[in-house]
This record gives sequence, C-alpha cells and structure tokens, in this order.
Amino acid sequence: MSDDPRDEPEDEFRDMLRQFLSGNSDIDPSKLASAAGLPSDPAAVSQLMAQLQNAMQASADGVNWDAARTQAQEIAGKSSLSITDQTRSQLDQALHIASLWLDEATALSDSAVAPRLMTRTDWATATVPVWTQLAEPVAVSISDALTEVLRDQAPEEMAGMLAGASQLMRNLGGTLFAMQLGQIVGQLSQEVVSGGDVGIPLLEEGQAALVPQNVAEFGDGLDIPIEEVQLYLAIRELAHARLFRHARWLRLHVISSITEFAKGIAIDTSRLEELAESFDPSNPEELRNAMASGALIPPKTEQQQHALARLETTLALIEGWVDIVTANASSRLPRWNAIAETVRRRRATGGPAESAFGALIGLELRPRRLRDAAAMWQAVTDAVGQEQRDALWSHPDLVPTSADLDDPAALVARLLAGEPEPDEMDQALEDLLREETSKDGDDQPPAP
Repeated sequence: MSDDPRDEPEDEFRDMLRQFLSGNSDIDPSKLASAAGLPSDPAAVSQLMAQLQNAMQASADGVNWDAARTQAQEIAGKSSLSITDQTRSQLDQALHIASLWLDEATALSDSAVAPRLMTRTDWATATVPVWTQLAEPVAVSISDALTEVLRDQAPEEMAGMLAGASQLMRNLGGTLFAMQLGQIVGQLSQEVVSGGDVGIPLLEEGQAALVPQNVAEFGDGLDIPIEEVQLYLAIRELAHARLFRHARWLRLHVISSITEFAKGIAIDTSRLEELAESFDPSNPEELRNAMASGALIPPKTEQQQHALARLETTLALIEGWVDIVTANASSRLPRWNAIAETVRRRRATGGPAESAFGALIGLELRPRRLRDAAAMWQAVTDAVGQEQRDALWSHPDLVPTSADLDDPAALVARLLAGEPEPDEMDQALEDLLREETSKDGDDQPPAP
C-alpha cells in the first residue's frame, strides 16, 4: 500500500463499499436494485452486486457496457424459446414470397444479406451495441452528475473520502445505468417482432430479421391465419432492410441525429440534490420514478428541438415509405388491412422504442407525422411511379423535407418538372460510396 496520505480517503471509501457489497452493511441491496429500476428478486440482486464489484475493480474511467449486455441476455433468456424446424420452414417460405412480392412494389433491390430468424436472446445480444452507442452520452452525464451531487451533499467528514474516489463513483454510477439499459433491452426483446420494429436501424444495414416467438404472439387473438400474419410482417421487415441497404447514408444519419440530441442533455443536478436530501433507502420509489419519468432531464434546448424535429421527420419518412410499399406488396392477402391496422394501433399507443428512450434519455421516437408522410409517398407514387419515388432516397439532398409533408402537391410538381441532379462534389461522394460497396462485395476469400 502507498504511504501517500492522499490515497487514504479513496482506500477508506473502497473499504466502505466493499463492506456493503459483501453484505456487511445496514443497507438492503434489494432496495438499491429497486432504486435503480431493476428487479429486486434474489437473482437480480446478486447480479447487481457482482457487477458493482466488477466496477470497483475496473481501472478504466467509463461506462461498463458489458453489464448492459449481461442484463439484457439474462432478462431475454428467461422467456426465450428456441425456433422449431416447422416454424423456421414457415418463415423461410414467407420471406421468400415476401421478397418476390416486394420486387413488384419497389424499385429497390433485395438485400445481399440473408434474413435471420432470431430468438429473444439473439435479438438482445445483437442490438445492445447500438443501444449503448445511443445511450452513452446520457450515461456519462448521469454518472458525472451523481458524482457531483454526492460530493457536494456529503457530510464534511466524508468530503475527502468522496473527492479521492470520483472515478470509482463514475464507474459505479455508469454500471447502474448500464444495467438499467440492459433491463429495458431485455424487456424489448419480448415485444419486438423484427429487426426494424422500433423504427431505428439496430442491426447492420441491409440485415432483415424476424423474432418468431414474438411474431406468433402478435398474431394471437387477431382471428387471422398465422401464415398471413407471418407474410405481412416479413414484407414490412424486408422493405425496411431494402431501404437501409439502398440508402447507405441513412443509418448513420438516424444514429447521428439521436446521439446529437443525447449529447445536448445536461442532467438537472438541482433535482438530484433534492432527491439526495430526502432519499429514504427503505422507500426507493421516488428515485426510481424520477429516473423513469425523465424528471432528471431538463426541458429541451432550442438546439435539441431542432435536432428532434429533423429526427422525427426522418423517422416519419422511413415509416411512411415502408407503410406504402408494404400495402402495395401485401394487397394479395385477404386480411392485410386488418393486420396493418393492428400495426398502426400498436405503434400509436407507444411502440417498443418509446418506453426505452423515454425512460433513458427523454427522447420519444413515435413519428408524429407518420400519416402525413404516408399520404405524401402515396401522392408521389401515383404521380411519378415507384421508380422515381424510390430514387428520392439515393441522396440526402433529394429526400423530402418537413415542408414537403405540409405540401405534397408542391413536391409532385417539382418532380414532374424534373428534379436537379446533385452537384459535382455530391456526385463524387456518391461514386465513392458505390466504389466502397463494390469492394465490400468483392472482399471474399479466394477459392482454394
């Protein structure tokens, strides 16, 4: 041990935390789990304690996202069922037919990436990296805010102890946040029917995926043959995948828009201070409700409002296009409209993404202008056909704007008059992206 007296407060604080984590404390660990929004059952509490112990040992200063993945897999795995051969055969056939019907409804070609059938655990594992990327700015802000408040509110005799352990506190706060994120992703795995169900690109571009267990539960009670439900949802998912495969810039644009919004969030430390002063470890509901309701996140800044408006427009354009293309491709299905209405109702009452982002970073992803976007895409389709409609996704400068949602007739008039081509620099960028795409496709090991 170092003889430097500056090390003593941090060592003292570590000893205090180690006593708590080993159970030698008056604080009930289940109360901490409940305050963090996690289940308070023995298994969850044990996992929380283990993750916090790992955070104490970590030398790096940052969020331990392994905790999110572990928690998500744990929650998803409790109810995840394996995919039977019969189900796999049914969905493979549905995906094949869906692809053929989409060829008639859109000019965008099929993705070169084969669709996947995923268990709930598969979905949670595959999507955690993107969820953590989107949530990291807020996780860092919360960890720093907790550290600041604890330091400012600590009794004088503990001030030196906490000042010498700021990195440790950030690691512990980040771990609690990561586990809460993992809890939400695990819950989402029980709801989503496909890779594109939440409206944002959680999987690699061009990757389509269905979650058979959730597809079956979606169809329960609809009084519609499951084969029709499977085919309709397969069409929606493949349409979503084709769009992101074609518009290679779109995935980065959506994710960047979300992270831009998240980086602008500053945690309301005054609210945290109020909670710290009145916090009762035996009744953690107030803290949990504050975190879940977004009460710690202050009103949106003007910059955030602009970022949010751009994001909402983009998401509405994506979902509106998918709706129109899916409607055209699924018109052979006797009950396609009833299934579509179920999708709309499910989305309108708060889709899977809304609860996740609303609780974590105060961002609702429900595209409020979805009906406007669908009406606009239908007007464009009727006026200029699907090929010219889909060409609007080929470049960011050509994609319709919020003003176009307000006045689709003006957009149609411009298209009929001839849309200007991208300038030379834009064209050079497009050529470069196409070249990189070609290289990715050719990057295969040589034949033996």
